[in-house]
Amino acid sequence: MSSADPKAPQPDLADLIRFYAEAGVDEALDDAPADRFAEAASAQGSRTPPQRQAAPSPSPRSAPALSVPDEAQAAKARELARQARTLEELRDILDGFDGCNLKFTAKQTVFSDGNPRAPLMLVGEAPGRDEDIKGKPFVGRSGQLLDRMLAAIGIERASGAYIANVIPWRPPGNRTPTPLETEICRPFIKRQIELVNPRVLVTLGGPSAKVVLNATDGVLKLRGKWQAHTTASGVEIPAMPTLHPAYLLRNPAHKKLAWRDFLEIRAKLDTLGG
Repeated sequence: MSSADPKAPQPDLADLIRFYAEAGVDEALDDAPADRFAEAASAQGSRTPPQRQAAPSPSPRSAPALSVPDEAQAAKARELARQARTLEELRDILDGFDGCNLKFTAKQTVFSDGNPRAPLMLVGEAPGRDEDIKGKPFVGRSGQLLDRMLAAIGIERASGAYIANVIPWRPPGNRTPTPLETEICRPFIKRQIELVNPRVLVTLGGPSAKVVLNATDGVLKLRGKWQAHTTASGVEIPAMPTLHPAYLLRNPAHKKLAWRDFLEIRAKLDTLGG
């Protein structure tokens, strides 16, 4: 190996240190090799591990006594619904009724919206997230579409329609209500219809038609054909099954079918003086 030329220019010490720092050299090498693994092990052994305190056990919380739906609760619902003489009493009964487990997971009871003296009543299936938060039926995207559908036939929601649901409490995660949950809620919506006594009743979607009209066919087969809802007191109310606004948002091509149904509803109201 040739020796360095003593006449060659020597690098400036400050520049050399700056170069080393920029290159990541932050420690000088010793003449003898250092065992860094042994140093790390020694340092680890010299440390006293911190004493970990056991997390305090959470205090036991008493869960609400959820009501398992059964026929006894359905019978109780039928009896309570018969006792309601006004819509206000019916709402108070629902607020105090603990026979349906859906009530314990919902934020609040979604009873109704609109004008109870209006000639038109619309019934959906169950509240969604927006409805559960605001405490009114049909206030989300499907509700906005329903408002436009009503406006298209000259009906203002707040004054010209009364809106409710078969199920007054939002099912968790918007799941489909079980048949027994629906059966428990059935007496309340039927009594609500009887107390409102509209000139025309509209069921929105297949589940509503099955509960209110005892229908067995699908909504696409039912829609557009006048049915009759008979109250407990024997009053027959003309009823039109139609498509749910949420379905129309997913299937906009079928809006033309709902439009035909709403034209029929407008004509029926005009015939009945509504």
